Amino acid sequence: MNNRRLPPLPFKGKRALTPRASQRSPSSPQPLPVPEMVITGYSTIQGSGNHGGNLGGINNGRINLHDLNQDLVSEYLDHNPEFLDHYVHARVSLDQIDRWQLRKLRPPSRYNNRPQSMEHLSVNGENHGDNKSSLSKWKSRIQSSRGRVLQELAREVYQPNGKAIILHELAGCVCSAINADGYNLYIVDENKREVMYVPNVNSSKPMSSSGPSNGDRICLGTTVAAHVAHTQETVRLKDPHGDGRFPEGLGHGNIKVHSVLALPLQDGRGSLLGVVEFYRNFKYTSFTEEEEEVSILLLMWADMLVDYVEVHSSMLKQRKLNEFLLTVTKSVFQDIISMDTVIMKIMNFAKTLVHADRASLFMLDSRTKELFSRIFDTGKCEENVPQKEIRFPMGKGVAGHVATTGEVLNIQDAYGDIRFNRDVDLQTGYRTKSILCMPIYIRGNIIGVVQMVNKMSGPFTRADEEAFETFAIYCGLALHHAKLYEKIRRSEQKYKVALEVLSYHSQCSEEEMMSLRSSPVPHDMHAITSYAYSPWGIDNDEKPLYVLYMFKDLFGTMRFDTDALIRFTLTVRKNYRNVPYHNWVHAFSVAHSMYTVIKRAAHQFTPLESLALFVACLCHDLDHRGKTNAFMVKSASPLAAIYSTSTMEHHHFNQTVAILQHEGHNIFKHLCSEEYKKVLGDIRHCILATDLALFFGNRAKLKDIADRNDFSWDIQEHRRVLRDIAMTSCDLCAMTKPWDVQAETVKVIYEEFYAQGDEEKEQGMTPMAMMDRDKKHELPQLEVGFIVGICLPCYELLAQILPATTPMVEGIRANLSKWQEMAEEAKEESK
Repeated sequence: MNNRRLPPLPFKGKRALTPRASQRSPSSPQPLPVPEMVITGYSTIQGSGNHGGNLGGINNGRINLHDLNQDLVSEYLDHNPEFLDHYVHARVSLDQIDRWQLRKLRPPSRYNNRPQSMEHLSVNGENHGDNKSSLSKWKSRIQSSRGRVLQELAREVYQPNGKAIILHELAGCVCSAINADGYNLYIVDENKREVMYVPNVNSSKPMSSSGPSNGDRICLGTTVAAHVAHTQETVRLKDPHGDGRFPEGLGHGNIKVHSVLALPLQDGRGSLLGVVEFYRNFKYTSFTEEEEEVSILLLMWADMLVDYVEVHSSMLKQRKLNEFLLTVTKSVFQDIISMDTVIMKIMNFAKTLVHADRASLFMLDSRTKELFSRIFDTGKCEENVPQKEIRFPMGKGVAGHVATTGEVLNIQDAYGDIRFNRDVDLQTGYRTKSILCMPIYIRGNIIGVVQMVNKMSGPFTRADEEAFETFAIYCGLALHHAKLYEKIRRSEQKYKVALEVLSYHSQCSEEEMMSLRSSPVPHDMHAITSYAYSPWGIDNDEKPLYVLYMFKDLFGTMRFDTDALIRFTLTVRKNYRNVPYHNWVHAFSVAHSMYTVIKRAAHQFTPLESLALFVACLCHDLDHRGKTNAFMVKSASPLAAIYSTSTMEHHHFNQTVAILQHEGHNIFKHLCSEEYKKVLGDIRHCILATDLALFFGNRAKLKDIADRNDFSWDIQEHRRVLRDIAMTSCDLCAMTKPWDVQAETVKVIYEEFYAQGDEEKEQGMTPMAMMDRDKKHELPQLEVGFIVGICLPCYELLAQILPATTPMVEGIRANLSKWQEMAEEAKEESK
């Protein structure tokens, strides 16, 4: 305790400060009703020495009561704060300090006209007895019922009217704590600006004699509850019927009510939840200020509890919504069979989400500006089946209004809304009461409208709207993907139909097959194995017969079906386009060149490798369009979009596989699985090797091996690179033929090149010199460069590994001399 001496007052007792009324002058200052604790303090605490201040009116041990007022006392306490600190520490109870603190924290009243100096005296101007209700009284009661309260909260919070149940429970606790006879609870409807009386559904008897009303307007001059909701301040009354501020009294009170304590209920954010009125009948005393403080303190914690419970409930609802949406996503996106299937699932999930009785979904036809639907909910999931499609103009009815405006409609009384179309109810006998209708968006555009009808318990709420807004996003995604799926499915069907048509026209006919089958295959063709043999001299109708001969000569007929081989050969011929050079004749010449290499060279290719090489040569330019890979990429061809590298070569292989898959065309059907896989892999690799862009890398690898004399047939990589060089050599075999054949072939090649150059010019591109028709005079020099840079190194390297191919080197050298002579002549003429 502070031992500092305090300034004494030279008087004793309380009565010396209480003058009789007759002693007061009408014009003199009103004497201050000094609190008992202050008077008692000065009468018991003695001091000496200098005064820290002078309480006006105290002279020579006597007090001038006429001069003593509030300002003088305040001035003294301001100059002597240690006295007040000493007295409060020694004499004031903790309960009193709590009540002071509560009053200190309470916001100032905007509507309280009573002077602060009179607050301790009365309610409605009447004096109270000294009610000594203490905090310990309600503390024990709350402690005794705490377990039951928490259990009730946990059980009831998830009910539709869970907030009202919680507030009733809390109000009941306060009612017991302050010895009230009963209470009335009101919930605020922010939309209508009304306070709605809420009966206690758990009570065995009603809380008041009057039943529930439609609500009281939140304003002044009506009921106590409306006044408290408007001012959001506490009202304590002895007689509610005698107060002019509340002409309608309690509104839901008992006519025997003697006193009322009405308090606002607020959440943690300061928003008004409702109002609670506690009342006492005539046989009890009025509510005291201490009971008011107890109520405020308890309800303050109660408001925080309600706010916490709402937050907790919101989190649980959000978790359930997330789990629900995850289930929706799994169910819808894992089973997108058709648009109707997705719509039925959306309708069933939507009903579950908001507890609706019926659901309907209308899609928007943006072309005709109509809403349409083929799925109708009859109340049973199994009956949500497609029916006859109905259509109606966009803008008609509730769904039309939502589709037009994008507005969410929550209609509690369908028949009271002019936008509602009653015809459906008249036809079906169904009674529509409430409607929740919401647009479905995708990429900012409305694609449909979903409509929920008749919530199972009461009208649709704002919480239903919020949950359904989130659900509508998933609906939009599901419907969008269902549309895409249907388009893809239709495209696949169209593709299959087109493929069937193309397959029919791209396959050989039975007449062609029987004609070739009836033609005898020659037993001996000695000249065909010569490198100088010219395939261009054979009639096109006879070339398939020569193919059959070469195939049987190389591989026999034991493991190959003759009819399948005939169909395969004729269909391959049919799938070469009629372009100047890369056509069936070129394919036949390349296959013949490979046949010659396999027959005459001392190689160690396996039968399967030889089979892959021969078939790859026959099919290496299937469906060639007479254009280079570079042109396909620059012109943004669909093929270039599919194959970014070796565009045409990948297409040639895929065409080969497509022919093999035709019925009766699989020439490898008698091979085992491993052999079949091996042959197809080698065919693919060999066809891709005909891309000249890959030649330089393959040549560098094989030349390095050959120059070191390290080539080994036992090393698979060596064999693979040799097959690649053999494919390039056979693809360019026209350059090794006798001069007259070579010269004519070059003219055909350049005619195809010039056609591409002409098309490039039309597209604003600059063609290469060899493809520019205006540079024909440079042809000999271009051929010299082509032979020296590609052909001669290729054939020389092949002959280095397979010496039997040397005639091809001799042929290319002879033709090189001719082109060099022509290039010199052209050079002399240009001078």
